[in-house]
Amino acid sequence: MSTPPSALQIPIRRLDADLPLPSYAHAGDAGADLHAREDATIAAGGGRVLIATGVAIALPTGWAGFVQPRSGLALRHGVTVLNSPGLIDSGYRDELKVILVNTDPTTDYEVHRGDRIAQLVIRAVAEVAFEPVDELPGSDRDLGGFGSSGR
Repeated sequence: MSTPPSALQIPIRRLDADLPLPSYAHAGDAGADLHAREDATIAAGGGRVLIATGVAIALPTGWAGFVQPRSGLALRHGVTVLNSPGLIDSGYRDELKVILVNTDPTTDYEVHRGDRIAQLVIRAVAEVAFEPVDELPGSDRDLGGFGSSGR
């Protein structure tokens, strides 16, 4: 798939020449697939592993990466990204790694080198200045907490 001319250019360091770079499965996709650098077994019932991806990136200031689950792994095997979305700050330069968890109650999951294990979404983020105030402006929701909008 070719890179659109308006695409944000992200420097990437390949730490494992035999693995593919992150890529989009379809034009217009938001998430680029990340691949496992190593084999691992994720134990059933909440087992978790940290999987290296074989790449490091340099995000510009004002941008962040979000590592998110692959829906097929979650649906078919109960495998998801534990700290979803995993946050990659613009200053981070080390290898991207993914924490996977197996929620299936009985079946271990085998990760094989080269498997697509997660998706990387790159987004612009705002840096904010928090301003202490005595009172917040009102809103339609106001102080409604979790579940306050109904079922």
